[in-house]
Amino acid sequence: MPQAQRSRFNRRLQSSALFTSRELLWNLTRRELSTRYRKSFLGWTWSLLNPLSTVAIYTFVFGVIFKAGAPLGSPSGLHVFALYLLAALIPWNFFALVTNMGQNSLLSYAGMVKKVAMDRQIIVYSQVTFAFVQFSIEMGMLLVIFTVAGSPIFPWIPMTLLLMLLLGVFACGVSLALSVWTVYFRDLNYLWGIVLQMWMFATPIVYDSQLLDGRVPRIPMLLLEWNPMAVFARSFRATLYNGRGPVATDLLALVISAALSIFLGVRFFKKGSRRLAEEL
Repeated sequence: MPQAQRSRFNRRLQSSALFTSRELLWNLTRRELSTRYRKSFLGWTWSLLNPLSTVAIYTFVFGVIFKAGAPLGSPSGLHVFALYLLAALIPWNFFALVTNMGQNSLLSYAGMVKKVAMDRQIIVYSQVTFAFVQFSIEMGMLLVIFTVAGSPIFPWIPMTLLLMLLLGVFACGVSLALSVWTVYFRDLNYLWGIVLQMWMFATPIVYDSQLLDGRVPRIPMLLLEWNPMAVFARSFRATLYNGRGPVATDLLALVISAALSIFLGVRFFKKGSRRLAEEL
């Protein structure tokens, strides 16, 4: 076959594969959306009730019992611990949901992976897309709450959407790596739950990071302040709770974290997917 003809054939083949993958992504995502709360009386209302119940519990434990306070929002003037908690807790819940679902995605679709010739990353992407839909519903609720509370968030809605996309990319990269590693090391399924618990309390979500000043040595303090989820937490609080843009260095750190995460995630996935069918 002449070189030009071969090139045209390869382009058609890649276009066909891309279209098939896009259709498969839509079908898998639609399947998750339609079955998630099927036969549940409240349905998608649970996507709102779950974070609200968590906030109520944390507010009682940390705000009432332990007297944890929220800083004064600037320039919003907000001084409500529940709102301070919500601004960081909902993004964290999204990250935890994406990584937990992504981690088990290949195991859940083991039959498809073994029998169907496909781009296996699509399975992980469908879980991320589903979780992002739920995240969008929760963030929409959050925007309404902060608007009613008096936070000047309208100018910062585009920035909040950008933060959501960066968090989705970051979580997707972690999920890609976890999904393929879990196939080979099943104990990772249990270990990741412990890691998430430790990571959450190492991130200033239920407390103000200023409480750690002078109590933690400098180097561990820098690690706590600059772990990606801590940067996401204070960036979401900047746009929602404070009503201003995130710090430029924080935004740059998030762009780098998201790009590095998806790059390494795809790389690890491709390297580990060679023997997936045999391991499953």
